[in-house]
Amino acid sequence: MRLSRTRGWLAAAFIACATPLLPPAPAHAEAPQVKTQVPGYYRMMVGSYEITALYDGYIELDAKLLKGASQRDIQRLLARRFRAGDTLQTAVNTYLVNTGDKLVLIDTGAAKQFGPSLGFVIDHLKAAGYQPAQIDAVLLTHLHGDHVNGLLDADGKPAFPNATVYASRADADFWLPAEALAKAPQEAKPFFQMAQSATAPYRESGKWQTFDDGAQLLAGISAVAAPGHTPGHSAFLIASGGQQLLVWGDIVHSAATQFENPEITIEFDVERKLASATRQKLFARAVRQKLLVAGMHLPFPGLGHVRRETKGSYEWVPVDYAPVR
Repeated sequence: MRLSRTRGWLAAAFIACATPLLPPAPAHAEAPQVKTQVPGYYRMMVGSYEITALYDGYIELDAKLLKGASQRDIQRLLARRFRAGDTLQTAVNTYLVNTGDKLVLIDTGAAKQFGPSLGFVIDHLKAAGYQPAQIDAVLLTHLHGDHVNGLLDADGKPAFPNATVYASRADADFWLPAEALAKAPQEAKPFFQMAQSATAPYRESGKWQTFDDGAQLLAGISAVAAPGHTPGHSAFLIASGGQQLLVWGDIVHSAATQFENPEITIEFDVERKLASATRQKLFARAVRQKLLVAGMHLPFPGLGHVRRETKGSYEWVPVDYAPVR
């Protein structure tokens, strides 16, 4: 018995010594970096209406395009929000409204007209569970290229073949006549050309309508005049179940500066003094009515509230990430 037991121990020791030593297992498996972002959409409810913010991408703007204050003051405001520098990364957002009866897209993004960092509305629309052919109506805040170029697909055909497109009468009268392009200064002609080209197929097919201030466009969606950035620049007030959302278009291009100093304008404003006055008017309304607002150039998803800081100064309060409910 003892001999047998001793032989067993010796055999085990021999096997252990004869087995080559294996390298230690790594603490964790290596994985390549993915370096891609999640699809650019964010969803919430306003009453019974489903609102989906769609990220078209971003554009780099020269900080010197901001006007109405010294560049020193502008840089100070940018630095307070960790945005100091020669360029501003500005989001381009659009908003999809599902009323239950209609699917409504507010603005269409820039397509690929302004570079590869833009033109992702259709991708993110599909990622959010919808198809372009399902869109019943497109509402345009104004006719600048980063809001209308997405009306066409890569082949120059309507990206939303079943949609009727709505634009304010004042903006259509300013941008779309042939003589307006002919009379425009050379540096402004591309803006007119983009507006005319992007809207042409819809105008020619009869899927184009204009509206005036206060018009009820669809159930629960009405137009709100917001002139200055362009002559017919418009916001849209969405109301459902006692809740409201004001989609205010280009009231703000630089959240880091224009909330604190609403008198700061941007080079693209057609009438800068009016644009500033409109911004202050809508800021005050948003505070007074505690409106949820959405902006095309606010940091994505561009949804939140406006809070008054001091007289003439405001603060942007973005929504919290939350489940849809």
